[in-house]
Amino acid sequence: MFTGERNLSPLVLLVPGLGDSGPGHWQSEWERERHDCLRIQLGLWDDPQRNVWISRIDHAVGAAQGPVVLVAHSLGCLAVLWWASLLGEGVRGNVVGALLVAPPDVDRPGADSRIARFAPAPQGRLPFPALLVASDNDPWCTLERAGEQAGAWGAALVTLEGAGHINAESGLGEWAEGQALLARLLDGRREPATERTPRPSFVHPIRTLPDRIVPARR
Repeated sequence: MFTGERNLSPLVLLVPGLGDSGPGHWQSEWERERHDCLRIQLGLWDDPQRNVWISRIDHAVGAAQGPVVLVAHSLGCLAVLWWASLLGEGVRGNVVGALLVAPPDVDRPGADSRIARFAPAPQGRLPFPALLVASDNDPWCTLERAGEQAGAWGAALVTLEGAGHINAESGLGEWAEGQALLARLLDGRREPATERTPRPSFVHPIRTLPDRIVPARR
C-alpha cells in the first residue's frame, strides 16, 4: 500500500499496445512534451505475451516513488486489466486512476491471434477510478462493446467521433482532449465509487468534454 506524501504529483505511466506507439502517436507526443510521462517498456511488441506484459506493468508501478496514473492504449488496456484482475486486492495502492484508450474486443470471433491471447477480457470492477475512451468507428471494437466493457470495469465512457483506433493514423497530434481527461484524473475530480450508474455516464463528441468525471455504475 502506498503511504507517500499526498502532495506528490502522480507519475503518468504510458502503456502502449501491439507494435508499440510510434513517433506520430499521441502517447509518444506526451512522452516528448510532458515532464510527468514515462513509457513502460513491455517488450515483445509484435509478439505480446500476456504474463510478461503484466509483470512489467507491476514492476513499473512498484518502482514509482509516488502516485501513478496508468494511460494505456489498445492492447495495453487489456494488459492493465489483467494485471489488476490477477492481483485483486493486492493491486498497489499508489495507482490513483487509469485512462484506457481504444481497448480492442479480444473476445470477438476472428480476432488477431496475438490479440486473442488476452481473451477472455476480465469482467471485474477496477480497484481505481478509470475512464474508457472509445471511437464510434474503431475497427477493433464496436461502440456497443466498449460500453459493455466500461460497465463491467466500473469505468466512465467517453466517445470520440470518427477517431478510428485513436492512434497515429487518427491524426490527433498531442491530443489535447485526451490531456484534458488525464488532467481530471490527475486532479482527482471524480464522484465516489458508490455513485456509479448502470450505463456509461456521459457520451460527448471529440470537441466536448464534461466539467467533471462521473464514473459508471454497474
